[in-house]
Amino acid sequence: MAATETSRGGTRQPMPEQDPQVRRRNFDEVPLGFTPEAAQAEAERCLQCKKANCVEGCPVGVDIPGFVGRIKTGDFDGAIGKIWEMNSLPAVCGRVCPQEIQCEGRCILARKGGAPVAIGSLERFAADRARKLGTLEQPPPAASTGKRVAVVGSGPAGLTVAGDLIGKGHAVTVFEAFHKPGGVLVYGIPEFRLPKEIVFSEVGLLEKQGVKVECNAVVGRTVSVDELFEDGYDAVFIAVGAGLPTFLGIPGDNLVGVLSANEYLTRTNLMKGYQFPAYDTPTPRGKNVVVLGAGNVAMDAARTAMRLGAERVQVVYRRSREEMPARGEEIHHAEEEGIELNLLTNPTAFLGDDSGRLNGMRCIRMELGESDASGRRRPVPVEGSEFELVCDLAVVAVGSGANPLLTQSTPGLGLNKWGYIVTEEATGKTTKPGVWAGGDIVTGAATVILAMGAGRQAANSIHNYLTLGW
Repeated sequence: MAATETSRGGTRQPMPEQDPQVRRRNFDEVPLGFTPEAAQAEAERCLQCKKANCVEGCPVGVDIPGFVGRIKTGDFDGAIGKIWEMNSLPAVCGRVCPQEIQCEGRCILARKGGAPVAIGSLERFAADRARKLGTLEQPPPAASTGKRVAVVGSGPAGLTVAGDLIGKGHAVTVFEAFHKPGGVLVYGIPEFRLPKEIVFSEVGLLEKQGVKVECNAVVGRTVSVDELFEDGYDAVFIAVGAGLPTFLGIPGDNLVGVLSANEYLTRTNLMKGYQFPAYDTPTPRGKNVVVLGAGNVAMDAARTAMRLGAERVQVVYRRSREEMPARGEEIHHAEEEGIELNLLTNPTAFLGDDSGRLNGMRCIRMELGESDASGRRRPVPVEGSEFELVCDLAVVAVGSGANPLLTQSTPGLGLNKWGYIVTEEATGKTTKPGVWAGGDIVTGAATVILAMGAGRQAANSIHNYLTLGW
């Protein structure tokens, strides 16, 4: 990636990356990270604004000028310490947060027409250095309050609540349904974008502080929320995500070779399907793969299919490139790796052979009409434009819903018409006393950092409830 010039603040440091023709067939991480010299050079570009707009753009309120200034002077230990004051998952956030619309999007250098400071890359640098050296610990917890909190789900919202509350002196147990902690960070995001060892390392730091993690614990089945209170917990935070697969509801949905992105990525990521047969998790593979949708999950699925040996991978999306919800960086990386964008195209049926296996997809071309409720122009079918695509694997990545396993087994928990938990926006309080919720089970599928921001708000509210009674 070439260096980017800006009129103020010098030249933005390029992030070294694997060559696209090499990485498209491996699961190693794509960006390689800054060297100390590159990190300091990038930190030099920060103007250390008195009014730090970048901090306002961070959902968890990291002191960005503070940690960037420490990197500038070579105080790398001080930099990670400053980040840890507000963010317990910096190596994760430095990789998967949409910095371009949050902290970096508010950078004054960007507002003046230049390239923003690479805040995400600097956060990643500080966190990676601390992890590799293994010499630093997060701040010790406060004195014990004697209160116990159950966190249901170990994704970004749950881990943030756990980190915040253990630091405030409360005993915290995290209940995770899968056999490994991390939630969407491990089952949803591929290794080449977020190596699992990094997630487990961040969880390990929380465990060193005293957070207990219980895996294979399906709250709503093996134990209920009410039973958690009976077991002595004083508060419960629900962060089970939104992992219920969504399909298109078109003919052929049940053909062999049509599967949800949830299953496809879970098999590949959490269950190590990409290392089959070393790991006994068979993952469907195809020569001609189509991925339906255009968000980050769709990009992850398409890039995964290429790495699993596909000859051709197409992303099929009913709107234009301008409406694609995926991060620009993810789209760019996908195209570099040979992923094709088949835009203004809508599937109308999956086609199968006599044995019930997928062998094609019927589609129709679309054009954009007036804007809909989302603010995007509504796709309208073009009459007489039907055609067929050859494909032997279709991954449906058009969103996900609220899994009812916990919510429908918890009396007194208010839900909206889509099955998501209703909460107070500023606190995360639910309609059930002593229960809070946050992340995708409240908002629907969103970003890691927004889930963490919701966790931060809920943790503050839970702390006030446990210590002040409100």
